[in-house]
Amino acid sequence: MDINSREHAKQQDEQDPLRHFRRQFIIPSQADLARKTLKHDTNHHNQNEESTYLCGNSLGLQPAHTRTYLERYLDTWASKGVYGHFKPIDDSNLAPWMNVDDDVVEDMAKIVGAKSSEVAIMQTLTMNLHLMMLAFFKPTKQRWKIILEGKAFPSDHYAVESQLRHHGLDVDESMILIEPPSKDNPILSTEHILSIIDEHASETALLLLPGVQFYTGQLFDMNSITAYAQSKGITVGWDLAHAVGNVPLQLHDWNVDFAVWCTYKYMNCGPGSIGGCFVHERHGRVSPRAVGADGEDPAEYRPRMAGWWGSSKSSRFAMTNRFEPIPGAAGFQISNPSVADITSVRASLDVFKQTSMEELRQKSLKLTQYLEDLLAGLTLEQENGSGACFSTITPADPAQRGAQLSVLLKPGLLDSVMDSLEEDGVVVDERRPDVIRIAPAPLYNSFMDVFNFVRAFRQACEKATAISKPQGHSAMVNTGKENKGWSEVK
Repeated sequence: MDINSREHAKQQDEQDPLRHFRRQFIIPSQADLARKTLKHDTNHHNQNEESTYLCGNSLGLQPAHTRTYLERYLDTWASKGVYGHFKPIDDSNLAPWMNVDDDVVEDMAKIVGAKSSEVAIMQTLTMNLHLMMLAFFKPTKQRWKIILEGKAFPSDHYAVESQLRHHGLDVDESMILIEPPSKDNPILSTEHILSIIDEHASETALLLLPGVQFYTGQLFDMNSITAYAQSKGITVGWDLAHAVGNVPLQLHDWNVDFAVWCTYKYMNCGPGSIGGCFVHERHGRVSPRAVGADGEDPAEYRPRMAGWWGSSKSSRFAMTNRFEPIPGAAGFQISNPSVADITSVRASLDVFKQTSMEELRQKSLKLTQYLEDLLAGLTLEQENGSGACFSTITPADPAQRGAQLSVLLKPGLLDSVMDSLEEDGVVVDERRPDVIRIAPAPLYNSFMDVFNFVRAFRQACEKATAISKPQGHSAMVNTGKENKGWSEVK
């Protein structure tokens, strides 16, 4: 069957063993997206037609039972008050608030390939990055540099710069940026990354990289890079904002020193929701030291920014002002976490625990390959007409990408293309000046979503190209055999 046909997409969805998960998410309708109020507009012509939402790399969709869980939390607060911290409730699946963070770490640990003791749900992404760097970045006269990727998310740059200044270091000399060897290709090969490590190894204290690059969608070889950098005496941290819930991870087995992530992208926990961090068990040990002169038995542990939620539960309310760190990542916590946030995390994890990252990855590979194949056909069609208006900048190798393809438009087309997609009820993400990011999330996206996007994108490109042409030139028209399969959706 022609892959450009609607029937092919339908067939793939029918054969998808994970298709039932889509029903566990709320897909905005086209009317939902178009109206300017929360109140339903019963007169909208697309009232019940689902949008094509391919923006889970920016904000994941809401699980259907998130509202139920949050109402349960609110009912507990309303009816139990402070008792909600300590007393289990028979008709609620939510843990008492004192234990909400513990309640989700085991399931989150499976997502990131870690031991439960190595994971903490706390703070937000950049705050966790700061906390981890304060614990792990210990510059000396011999080693004081931090290596990061030149196109890393701006917040990572800000965090690294401020940490360097905090230590009184010159940013220009101390922050090493890994840039692509060619300006025409934004991809960073593993070999190139290792070569930069080699160049600065003797002076580098910390390597910080994204698991999946937000702009290109490139998936880095975290295992090989971690091992190589550590063999040079470098501490290794990973920003997994675009990797968690997207690709299988094995943070413990890869011997990663620390990692941080957010939960509002592929984890579907809501905008600005609480973050997570990983600390390898070797860094989370708490050992007794010799008894002090006052008879106290102090603990030996990795220095960190301490807060009461990282102190032992047995003495947390004793008010002794003596910090007794919880062994593992939990000992790096600062304040009591937002129960509302973790309630949303619980709702999301209750979907993830019905499958595995390996199963999701298999569907993701198929969805993304389908998207790539359709875009390749569209490129050929455009080249046979007035010329291609875009190119794909995400690696073609499936092992080097997650659930995202980034397309680079010709200059000046972005606004028109995005406007057209929005009019058609298609939600994707833009990165100015010229990049569109398309992310088929395997939990709720379908092959029909991908088909609908490429149909709408084809028309958006035609419209944008026609608008950008000088007066007297006709719009791009394709009449060759390459159009086969698209006639039904023109």
